[in-house]
Amino acid sequence: MKIVLLFPDLLGTYGDSGNGEILFRRALARGFEATYQRVFYGDPIPRDGNLFVIGGGEDGPMQLARDALHKDGFLGDLASTDHQILAVCAGLQILGERFVTSAAPSSPGLGLIPVVTERIAANKRIVGEVAVEADLSLDLPILTGYENHGGESRLLSGSPLGRVVSGIGNSYATKVDGFLSGRIVATYMHGPLLARNPHLADLIIRRVAPKATNSFTPLEVDREVEGLRSEIISNRALSISRRLGLR
Repeated sequence: MKIVLLFPDLLGTYGDSGNGEILFRRALARGFEATYQRVFYGDPIPRDGNLFVIGGGEDGPMQLARDALHKDGFLGDLASTDHQILAVCAGLQILGERFVTSAAPSSPGLGLIPVVTERIAANKRIVGEVAVEADLSLDLPILTGYENHGGESRLLSGSPLGRVVSGIGNSYATKVDGFLSGRIVATYMHGPLLARNPHLADLIIRRVAPKATNSFTPLEVDREVEGLRSEIISNRALSISRRLGLR
């Protein structure tokens, strides 16, 4: 199993680069022969990777990353193969049909997922903690993260990663987060995502190594991590209850 982190020098906002490290370490803990490669801007993208990780970043770095990925052309072939892609925030927008930046109201994406991102009215930003009830097919506990984006994303087709139970997610109107397909997991959750949601890391590894499905049991989650997850979820539930006048 080869895990490839794309452009951490451009797309490493809010600890997103840690997602590649977490996948690598958890794969090793399961006994897989795993390798980990960080690909910086200007480096060639390896063709022998199995799992590609793309993080978040600001407008300028986003466009540089999009241009580099478009010129390389390799990611465009991944959606129909056994490879997996994890994309966070800017990564989600870049993989979509089009996205918005401060310099351009509409920039073409890579077109790998049916998602369009447009500017939020009155130039608002979506900022704060977010909790997501993942798609039931994933059989995951509540996912948590931190969102900070100035665009609203709309799915043209397909399924989101999950339903937002606290926070905003893709847009104010839909209250769902990300995009989910057999080969791509995309989300707005920073954190880094997989440090806060180790069960999702295990699921992604399982997708890359389907032959291990029968013997694939969850690794024990660190008690401190689980305690922090529970605290975040409890705080969000309390905040919602207070807004609704229930407490």
